[in-house]
Amino acid sequence: MTFPLYVEVDEIYNLACPASPIHYQRDPVQTTKTSVHGAINVLGLAKRVKAKVLQASTSEVYGDPNVHPQTEDYWGHVNPVGPRSCYDEGKRCAETLFFDYWRQHNLRIKVARIFNTYGPRMHPNDGRVVSNFIVQALLGHDITVYGEGTQTRSFCYVDDLIDGIVRLMATKDEVTGPINIGNPTEFSMLQLASTVIDMTGSRSRVVHRALPENDPRQRRPDISRAQELLSWSPRTELKEGLSRTIAYFEKLLSESGVRAALTADKGA
Repeated sequence: MTFPLYVEVDEIYNLACPASPIHYQRDPVQTTKTSVHGAINVLGLAKRVKAKVLQASTSEVYGDPNVHPQTEDYWGHVNPVGPRSCYDEGKRCAETLFFDYWRQHNLRIKVARIFNTYGPRMHPNDGRVVSNFIVQALLGHDITVYGEGTQTRSFCYVDDLIDGIVRLMATKDEVTGPINIGNPTEFSMLQLASTVIDMTGSRSRVVHRALPENDPRQRRPDISRAQELLSWSPRTELKEGLSRTIAYFEKLLSESGVRAALTADKGA
C-alpha cells in the first residue's frame, strides 16, 4: 500500500508485502516500495490518530544467518544487492522506520519477526515450499528440492502465528519488540518432502534443482522472548498442520479448473 490513509482506528496491523520469492522478485521495485512507503503511510496514520501499530516483519531480516538459532539481538547477514534484497532490506528499513517513530514521536509500536508460516488458504502457486510440495505431490508431479535439500526451515502453523501477533499487540506499551514468532522445531527440505509424500500417499519423486542465490542455509527462531513476554509458544505439530493444509488443497484441486490450470503451468 503506497498511498496516504485517512481513517480513524485504534490499532493497525501492517502485513502488506508479498512474501514468496517468486512473487516479490517479479516486481522488486514495487516490493521495496510496499515495505518502505507502506510503513511510512501506516506510521503517519498511527501518529495522526494516536493508534497502536504492529509491523509484520520477517525472519528474512537475518538473511543467511551466522547465528543459530536466531535471536532478536542478532543483526543478520544480508546481501543488500542480491535478488532477495528487495524483500529483506525493505523489511529491515520498515523496522528502522518503526523504531525511529517510536524514539522521535513516542509512537506505540510492535514489531513481530515472522518465521515460515503455512496453512489452508495458501495460493496453489504461492511458490513457498509447503504449498509447492503439497500441490506437486497431489498432482503426482516431481517434488522440486533446491540444492541438496539439507537447508532447514522452521514451519509455524497459521493459527499459532495469529495467536502470537494478537498477544504481541495486547502487550503493554513498553513491549515494542522485535519478537520472533515462529516454531522452533527445525526440518530439512528433504525431511519435509518425505513427510508430504508419505501423508499424501503420492508416488512423486524428489528431483534436485540449483539452489537460488542467497537462499538461507538454516532458519530457526529462538522464541525465548515470546515465551517470556507473550506467554506464547506454538501448539500445532507439523504433521497436524500439514494434515489440515493437505485437506484444503485436496478440496481445492477437486475443482477441475484449478487442477487443469496447475497442470498446464507444469507443462509450460
